[in-house]
Amino acid sequence: MKKNRLIFRTIILLVLVGAVGYTLYQNFYTKKEETFTMGEVAPNFVLKDLNEKEISLEDYKGKGVVLNFWGSWCPPCKEEMPALNNLHKKYKDKGVEVLGVNAGDTPLVAQTFAEKMDLEFPSVMDTKGDVQRAYKVVPLPTTFLIDSDGKVVRMITGIKTEAEFEEYFKEIMPS
Repeated sequence: MKKNRLIFRTIILLVLVGAVGYTLYQNFYTKKEETFTMGEVAPNFVLKDLNEKEISLEDYKGKGVVLNFWGSWCPPCKEEMPALNNLHKKYKDKGVEVLGVNAGDTPLVAQTFAEKMDLEFPSVMDTKGDVQRAYKVVPLPTTFLIDSDGKVVRMITGIKTEAEFEEYFKEIMPS
């Protein structure tokens, strides 16, 4: 009886030591996700677009970037896409680019959605959700304004009209 109790207590002790060890390892030795604070440089990422081409946020250095997180299943995202597409056409030659980040769709669904909406701006696939976590995106749509120095100047949640978006585009247009 005493032998069984000793074995049981030893097993419990080993499980507790293992849990504490794992927690310490996670806190001190694993790579922390890059996150940001408003006014700081936006976390860089490299993701594949809908044509399997790698796109990095750093590719847009020197330009204003409207970074829009969207999903095909999100009605407000669908509603604001024409406005973003129109403004992308109007402002891309003025130094402001739209970059979409798809959250939660398969590549086929995202590609079909982009074709159906006639989107001319690139969208990348955040299949693992790493970029969403780095930017602390919860509701969709969420849009970040990034200036030509790569700093996040504004976070916008929810749907916006084309007129509202145009004011934001002007805010980050390089001088």
